[in-house]
Amino acid sequence: MHPFLKMVKVETKLFLRDSATVTFGVLFPAGLLLGLGAIPALRELSPETGGLRSLDIWAPTALVFGMVMIAVQHIPAVIATYRERGILRRLSTTPAHPRSVLLAQMIVAFASVIVSATLMIFVAWMVLDIAPPERPLKFVVAVVVGYAALLGLGTISAAVARTSSTANQIGTLLFVALMFFGGAFLPRVLMPDVLREVGEFIPPGLQALTAAWSVDAGEVTATAGGQPFWLQIAIMAGIAVTASAIAAKLFRWE
Repeated sequence: MHPFLKMVKVETKLFLRDSATVTFGVLFPAGLLLGLGAIPALRELSPETGGLRSLDIWAPTALVFGMVMIAVQHIPAVIATYRERGILRRLSTTPAHPRSVLLAQMIVAFASVIVSATLMIFVAWMVLDIAPPERPLKFVVAVVVGYAALLGLGTISAAVARTSSTANQIGTLLFVALMFFGGAFLPRVLMPDVLREVGEFIPPGLQALTAAWSVDAGEVTATAGGQPFWLQIAIMAGIAVTASAIAAKLFRWE
């Protein structure tokens, strides 16, 4: 087996042993949606959401919880731990370059996001009667680009955090800020105008995910003053590139 594939295998095992990340990053979105589905009021049609159920609007929001958790909390904490324990420094003296470790870590994390999204979509469809994304190509683009933007911000945290404790603290602050300003804590139609406008530029681009998931939900977003889908994707891509460049400039192996 190729050394890099072995590294991916090792990182996968380490990821699966992290019960907190598996629970909150992979399983939590589906569990959250099931919990919300148990609330009768959320299963009723609402005129405020264009005749959709509040539960239908919440589906992409539930997915965002796992994406943010993995990108801005899990990855920075792992990289900071490797730095704190001198693992990156020791690997730099072997054929396994530290960059390979980071790449393997990101591959495993992205795979976990895909598993989380697939599981949540399946549960939403089979248990809660929420139709799968109506625009699958746009949905995939929104997930990939939105996650890349989150990952860019997460790598900045990983670049400056010298210990896992510091990385966890930064990650928690980022999680709360991104979820709040990104519109995950309040329905878009109920948000103040200022927060609604700011949320258009906050990763992972929840409004783009919502519009790609449901045409009707996208119309509700547009009615609330949402930006065009591809403009939101361009903004997320710009954040991903800029944040990654900053992280690369700041990053230290020791």
